[in-house]
Amino acid sequence: MADRIILNPVSFHGKGAIKEIPALAASRGWKHIFVCSDPDLVKFGVTAKVTDLLVEAKIPYTVYSGIKPNPTIDNVKDGVAAFKACGADSIIAIGGGSSMDTAKAIGVIITNPEFEDVRSLEGVAPTKNHAVPTVAVPTTAGTAAEVTINYVITDVEKERKFVCVDEHDIPEVAVVDPEMMSSMPKGLTASTGMDALTHAIEGYTTKAAWEMTDMFHLEAIRLIAKHLRGAVQNIPEDREGMALAQYVAGMGFSNVGLGIAHSIAHTLGAHYDTPHGVACAMMLPIVMEYNQEYTGERYREIARAMGVKGVDEMTQDEYRKAAVEAVKQLSADVGIPAKNDRIREEDLDQLAADAYADACRPGNPRDTSVEELKALYRKIM
Repeated sequence: MADRIILNPVSFHGKGAIKEIPALAASRGWKHIFVCSDPDLVKFGVTAKVTDLLVEAKIPYTVYSGIKPNPTIDNVKDGVAAFKACGADSIIAIGGGSSMDTAKAIGVIITNPEFEDVRSLEGVAPTKNHAVPTVAVPTTAGTAAEVTINYVITDVEKERKFVCVDEHDIPEVAVVDPEMMSSMPKGLTASTGMDALTHAIEGYTTKAAWEMTDMFHLEAIRLIAKHLRGAVQNIPEDREGMALAQYVAGMGFSNVGLGIAHSIAHTLGAHYDTPHGVACAMMLPIVMEYNQEYTGERYREIARAMGVKGVDEMTQDEYRKAAVEAVKQLSADVGIPAKNDRIREEDLDQLAADAYADACRPGNPRDTSVEELKALYRKIM
């Protein structure tokens, strides 16, 4: 089976990149843009950094901000209705993974109305048409949803998240402007940055990893190790470094998948509203220890990319331990908690079953079981 790479047709990077949007929209003949953004970004004027450009260019738009941090089926359905009502022909998604995931689902359903049930999009849905033309503008440095073919929706009724994987959902254009991320608070910068690190490490060790994605993932790990601490302190060059790092990680993992750190993180978000990046950061070193015997020499390169010195003189056990410890140290340095006190023993059967059913689980380098997943949850209780 051939390896495959799917990336944005166009992407813009660097300070002031959002200024490219009006000319981009005009060149494509868009008449009315559906702006998908979360309510806090609208409230605090972040969304306006883009919509003000549209006003100046006299491009009509409608803002849809009915989006929760873990976007729900109803958020998507309401968005589809709002898109139809305003007569839009394109989408600009402004925000983190929540805004972009919602926009992806809306865009896919508009062009593939037979999937309006939303739940029918779970897994690899057999959609036929590409989503509505979409520009994705991230305001967090972590999810890389602007360059991935994945999105995650929460099923509130069933208390679970489901992953959708569809080459038709990738945004036509990504605009990665670090100035859109400058207002992120420290905690969000830390958690989204650790999400990006989890993407890079799980993508590098997944069963489907290959040379081209290895290149992306190792560079992303190096950039995150170099820049995340400074980004949390709002140092401009480190903000820019993280903006690039998370996008590079997305270029990789979108094409090869992830592992059980993400499977577990999805369940923690669905059951307890645990922020996704925090859940990933808690689980990453634990899952790394669990997987280490199934990763060959890859932890040596992870340790090297994390900045560990002398890895070539280390034994296999030593560099594996060094890689895990470097991840733990970075997580601690940016203030991520190591435990989740909301997990209850009586929840473990359902949590483990949901994680086992998650779309990321098959890519894990070590095959797992429901019982082994329960044991992993207990490590953060």
